[in-house]
Amino acid sequence: MLKRVGGEINPEGAVITIGEADFPVPFPLGLEFNSPAHGNWNIVHTGMLMPEAIQIYVCADNCMRGVVLTAAEMNAADRFSFVTVEEENLLNGNLEDVTIEGVTDILNKLEKKPKAVLLFTVCLHHFLGCDLDRVYEELGTRFPEIVFVRCFMDPIMQKHGLTPDQKLRKAMYDPLITKEPDPLTVTLVGSDFVLDESSDIKRLLRSTGHTLRELPACKTWAEYQQLGSAEIFVSCYPPAKYGAAMLTERLNRTHLYLPGSFDYEEIKEEIRNLIKELQAGWSREDTSNTKCADITSEEIEAFCQREITLCEDSINHAKSIIGGTPVVLDYLYHPRPLGLAKLLLEHGFHVTTVYLDSISPEEKPAFDWLKLHHPDLELRATIQTKMRVLPRGTEGKVLAIGQKAAWFSGSRNFVNMVQGGGLWGFDGIRGTMELMTEAFLEEKDPEDLIVRKGWGCESCI
Repeated sequence: MLKRVGGEINPEGAVITIGEADFPVPFPLGLEFNSPAHGNWNIVHTGMLMPEAIQIYVCADNCMRGVVLTAAEMNAADRFSFVTVEEENLLNGNLEDVTIEGVTDILNKLEKKPKAVLLFTVCLHHFLGCDLDRVYEELGTRFPEIVFVRCFMDPIMQKHGLTPDQKLRKAMYDPLITKEPDPLTVTLVGSDFVLDESSDIKRLLRSTGHTLRELPACKTWAEYQQLGSAEIFVSCYPPAKYGAAMLTERLNRTHLYLPGSFDYEEIKEEIRNLIKELQAGWSREDTSNTKCADITSEEIEAFCQREITLCEDSINHAKSIIGGTPVVLDYLYHPRPLGLAKLLLEHGFHVTTVYLDSISPEEKPAFDWLKLHHPDLELRATIQTKMRVLPRGTEGKVLAIGQKAAWFSGSRNFVNMVQGGGLWGFDGIRGTMELMTEAFLEEKDPEDLIVRKGWGCESCI
């Protein structure tokens, strides 16, 4: 049995109050620790959303292990293949040929060809200056019926420029062909989860006669191609913003970035912008949609006020049950953890800790507010190496919002969700209150749940 020596660990560099924290990086960068909370999606999970497609990774054995296991753990090994790069391939300088011939061999052995191949090249292709244009050109010539999607697994690049995740969320929409825009269609771009049916966006679109199309809901290649028929493209998940902007520029359409928020005024403004663009779309088509065109600013304000009243009722109900129980939360639950902390603290919840590693520019207003009004709010890193050995768990009952918060706090009363999970807007606030209440009243087994890769995916673990 291993025994720790050297006394207590100094938490400096891994724990800080928000009053002392710097924006946007409150903790020093360095060697990273990976906790057992694995509910967040990675590039394998996201890539599987493209229907009638397979993924092929071209990399060395050591890099292959993680992606192979991810595909197997989500029962999708039949849609996953790989080409192993060996040392002699690097010395001989024939990485292009290895990639081309390896992918060709895989596809020739398939009884049924896929509609698309998400081909992932890796850090080695960057290091050796691999001619990727030649690779894709040759594969396109050999398999003209297959769409090859340029994807990357190059984590060494993620500290500068676009991350592999952002690149993938852009690449997955590159195969969409230009279609005649349908003013009654809106497409949600780049999210891993479909929006809840009760979300503000879906309710508003239904009321105006619009159809919302989403990649996670597509089951066939034909359904996937219908995503390109939208007049307006919406992105809600921050890593999807870049890809959505590139897509709408290519198709010459309108892009609306409507990130999930816990701020009433921001949600109101996003709803106004959505209605404004819907109305503008009908104006451009020189027709009349009475359901949409007749919505006035007064009616939008009345709708928002009704929604806010319902949110306040939901928040007060949750507070009456949870009371003064300590609440901890993390960035994995939602991209706006500080916004959620601000909402809860404004309504009297006892929020003690937020687990995060950096702070999004979108959270600057919430950061400034918390720094002024709740300077003692604790920020804790999740990837700082000291978090591996700092004591976990707290005395008494703690409500955790998110998997990482659950693991680090040791709480069995936790909200088990990642990346916003389909929540949005006023309805998303109410959904969060419902999940918090449920988690407070019913314990879960973190040892079983949070180790499962890709929350919401089928899991064979």
